[in-house]
Amino acid sequence: MTRRDFGFGIAAAAVLPTAVSAAAVSIGSRRELFVDHELIASMTGAGLRPGTFVDAGPVLRLDRPWEGSFSGYTTLIHEPGRYRMYYRGLPSSGKDGGPAEVTCYAESTDGRSWSRPNLGLYPAGGSTGTNIILAGDAPFSHNFCPFLDTRPGVSPAERYKAVAGLYRTGLYAFVSADGIHWTRRKDQPALASGKGFAFDSQNLAFWSEHEKRYVLYYRTMKKVGKTNFRWVSRAISDDFRNWTREGEMSYGDAPAEHLYTNQTSPYFRAPHIYAAICARFEPGRQVLSEEQARELRVDPGYFKDCSDAVLVTSRGGVRYTRTFLEAFLRPGLGLENWVSRSNYPALNTVQTGPETMSFYVNRNYGQPTAYVCRYELRLDGFASAHAGYSGGELTTKPVIFDGSRLELNYSTSAAGGIRVELQDEGGRAYEGFSLADAPERIGDEIARDYVWKGGGDVSPLKGKPTRLRFVMKDADLYAFRFRNSA
Repeated sequence: MTRRDFGFGIAAAAVLPTAVSAAAVSIGSRRELFVDHELIASMTGAGLRPGTFVDAGPVLRLDRPWEGSFSGYTTLIHEPGRYRMYYRGLPSSGKDGGPAEVTCYAESTDGRSWSRPNLGLYPAGGSTGTNIILAGDAPFSHNFCPFLDTRPGVSPAERYKAVAGLYRTGLYAFVSADGIHWTRRKDQPALASGKGFAFDSQNLAFWSEHEKRYVLYYRTMKKVGKTNFRWVSRAISDDFRNWTREGEMSYGDAPAEHLYTNQTSPYFRAPHIYAAICARFEPGRQVLSEEQARELRVDPGYFKDCSDAVLVTSRGGVRYTRTFLEAFLRPGLGLENWVSRSNYPALNTVQTGPETMSFYVNRNYGQPTAYVCRYELRLDGFASAHAGYSGGELTTKPVIFDGSRLELNYSTSAAGGIRVELQDEGGRAYEGFSLADAPERIGDEIARDYVWKGGGDVSPLKGKPTRLRFVMKDADLYAFRFRNSA
């Protein structure tokens, strides 16, 4: 396996001003990740950097007659004992929503080894035992995107839901009891087309436990200057039937870019944070010559652009945060990786080991060698707060927590370490939790309680505005939470 480390840049290593009178943020016992500056008051000699991961190799060669070079728009669903993969099968390019498009299904028990079940629902390529779950209703196989509905009290008959459609149809809702047999909910679209809408990409929806409603992220176009950019807009619903458009997503002061698939989903260990490893499309940035494209057997219309993937996050509403403008996933070595619309990530990151999670990417688009690749990173490892050998500090805004132990997900070098001080709202150390009371913690662990000289019980501080001061050397801090004792 090849280690891919794209953490060269560090975001916001300078000091951020501390607002002593800032209102405390209630975090309860939820896990907080360092993917944005939402809880950070100041950093000195430290900064945020994107995570590192390992290329775990291909998991599914898209080589069936009904799959092929233009397979894509992949979705992963993880439920107890089973992983599901849904994707478009399309052997050759053509008009969006054409008759050759089908929706395919694969499954796995570990997220690493995948197989195609012979479902026998739709014959194709001379075979009756295919893994096709939707065909014949062509516009919806273009970008059929399902999710497991985790809303409390959801009907078993609608445990799985999906959205699909194009500009000419609008977005339709689908439901299923088993994730295999699907029914279109009604004859009218759940979200009709409108000015600036496109839908010609992977539109997605999910139940947000954080916002207590369904949310839908869909493709629109936005003119910035003289360029029409591929954009993302959002709608909300209480019942998955009636939708209210909230409008375009904001990226703050980040430059406008073509984000082709947004792949926004609640992170399973911290569902109030929506993580999106999305495709960034760079039209007209050509790497391959015509001769090189012919040698790779790239479709003639798909080698004059390139794409990679970036990390985008949100905490709900119509605001995205782009902490890192750099690529999260670079195209990498090999000309086959520098074709148009390759390197498109699948929707959802899933846990694939006690300490690891995986994201999946469609590679070699427009080529007969198209496949789905798996990448593995540590749990909570989208990004980290990092300090180098010379050391650094990070102090949070005041938080109100509920718990009796402070749990860290961290990594240090043999020479590095992390110490933690707990302060009051004004920045004064609480008695027994000062830096002088804080032993240096070294190691590499997904979950480790921090213990001061007087012990690790932080329950006396519950309900009090508390700042966390992390003093680090050659170390990464991925996440923290205040947990209740077992």
